[in-house]
Amino acid sequence: MTQLKEAKKGRITEEVEIVAKNENIDINKLKNLIAKGKVVIPKNINGISEPCGIGQKLRTKINANIGSSSKMEDINFEVEKAKTSVEFGADAVMDLSTGPKLNEFRKKIIESVNVPIGTVPIYEAGVAINKKGIVDMSEDDIFKAIENQAKEGIDFMTLHCGINQDVVEKLRNSDRIMGIVSRGGTFLASWIIHNNQENPLYENYDYVLEIANENDITLSLGDGLRPGCLSDGTDISQIQELVNLGTLVKRAHEANVQVMVEGPGHLPMNQIASNMQIQKTLCHGAPFYVLGPIVTDLAPGYDHITSAIGGAIAAQNGADFLCYVTPAEHLSLPNLEDVKEGVIASKIAAQAADVALGLESAWTNELAMSNARRNFDWEKQFELSFDKEKCKKYRESSPLDEDEMCSMCGEYCAIRIAKDL
Repeated sequence: MTQLKEAKKGRITEEVEIVAKNENIDINKLKNLIAKGKVVIPKNINGISEPCGIGQKLRTKINANIGSSSKMEDINFEVEKAKTSVEFGADAVMDLSTGPKLNEFRKKIIESVNVPIGTVPIYEAGVAINKKGIVDMSEDDIFKAIENQAKEGIDFMTLHCGINQDVVEKLRNSDRIMGIVSRGGTFLASWIIHNNQENPLYENYDYVLEIANENDITLSLGDGLRPGCLSDGTDISQIQELVNLGTLVKRAHEANVQVMVEGPGHLPMNQIASNMQIQKTLCHGAPFYVLGPIVTDLAPGYDHITSAIGGAIAAQNGADFLCYVTPAEHLSLPNLEDVKEGVIASKIAAQAADVALGLESAWTNELAMSNARRNFDWEKQFELSFDKEKCKKYRESSPLDEDEMCSMCGEYCAIRIAKDL
């Protein structure tokens, strides 16, 4: 049973009922969007996460990446990052651990939060061969990792199925500055070149679909050739892979497998809208999952802001799922404060886009905040804000005798004067 198969048959599952209620959307309309592949509910039949809808006509969702590396393994720290992500509004969490204990980390993270969990299985395959090189992975290593994580209950998997020998060869002859910046994409491109063989995930895509169908895993088709700097944005390599992904989306839909597509990356602002439109056209309306996009490469330490700018534009123009970017991006493994800042920045982007798209739930909260400000209802303002404690801290940093003023304007508060008159 998959959500897509049931929707095609006209059946309404328990998961569809929950999402329809949470999103305040007509249940039959939601079922039809799922049947058309325009909405997914990442929910492995072996998993324990709460159902979450991603796609057209729904709230823009946020994903938070966490995970250890071989240089820093602290399972309690990663669990806290997962919990912090969800506390501040992440709708999903991806475990990107690459340290020796990544299997242990993944199980703990699954147990610690109730949102959909995503992974990149090729990381497990790469770590499993230990001292051998990544290029020495076998096809069995790759599919063993996918099957293992499917049984554990992973809800969505990033699989770089669109990279094949043809696009890798053309990339080698291109004038790209950054080459491949996707870790999974690099693993597979290197494997293809070293072994002079086709990408196993591309060549054996039917087997990928079989595993996904059996467990109702949502495929997140990875953009292994996403641009890693503005200068590489919307180049031939990126688009060629996207064309491949569009074909794979169609095959997934035919096999009753839920699927979404991952996107850039780093893009100039003037290219974002067209990228969203191209993806929706080539990929048959499948939900679009974007990293950022980052709109300038000159702000290390502030990339949660550069990505929020890009994310707002992307979501307004069709992106459905924003992967957060933290201030530590490009620099280090993020800490708890970085995770918090990254989630909130993406939440701001998602809210701004949902308001622009006229989503009722987004406007309801905006109007509530307007009334709270007009009425000097500070507690309501704190309640509605994305970071309640930060608001309270600023409010309390310079207390006044009167509740109806803040220290910015004091007795010259425009709202207070107008109200008195």
